[in-house]
Amino acid sequence: MAKQDKAAKKAAAKARRQATRGRIKQIFEAFKMQRREDKLLLPLMLGAFLGVTAVVFLLGMIWSLHWVFLPVGLAFGLLAAVIIFGRRVQSTVYRKADGQPGAAGWALDNLRGRWVLTQAVSGTAQLDAVHRLIGRPGIVLVGEGSPHRVKSLMSQEKKRISRLVGETPIYEITVGHEKDQVPLSKLQQRIMKLPRNIGPAQIDAIENRLAALASRGNSLPKGPMPQGAKMRNVSRAVRRAK
Repeated sequence: MAKQDKAAKKAAAKARRQATRGRIKQIFEAFKMQRREDKLLLPLMLGAFLGVTAVVFLLGMIWSLHWVFLPVGLAFGLLAAVIIFGRRVQSTVYRKADGQPGAAGWALDNLRGRWVLTQAVSGTAQLDAVHRLIGRPGIVLVGEGSPHRVKSLMSQEKKRISRLVGETPIYEITVGHEKDQVPLSKLQQRIMKLPRNIGPAQIDAIENRLAALASRGNSLPKGPMPQGAKMRNVSRAVRRAK
């Protein structure tokens, strides 16, 4: 038994080391890619590191504790450089994703906090889509694609779910660069600024109601399909049943 525990601990430690090496490799690869595209990356990181370190060191000199503050300054300088790196990488990723189909869904999938995301609750053949978020603000519908088609999709989705959610607020956000639209890079920030209107229990209740609605709407008749029936006829029948 002791040998098995020892072997299990050794395997777990090996897995952690491999995971750490994998993360370090990913960060290094991201750094190399960003450096090739962003000529300001190294100067900004170096400037942040030296600047923050110098400020903390000078504060230490005021209190005659400069040698104590030096390692603290180095740590804060390194943190500042890492923050600069992360923000520059994020900016590059958003710039490349902007305008691509599914970019809004990707951004929503990386939201911090308690959110229930359902991607592409409605869409078109032209890859316009409406994504649905359930969180403390209530329900957030996020559309991406052609403005006039997205507006119609959002209106239909809001009408479809409003009777189930009662007085729960429903927010509508369209991603883009036109008037009244939100750029992809600011989408997460816009959503996080929405007021908190409901509690965790209400989030679960709303999720269950909408999941039940989706289950009913997507159900097909049981049993074998009649001979000669075509899938487009079945799809039309499902749409009529909604």
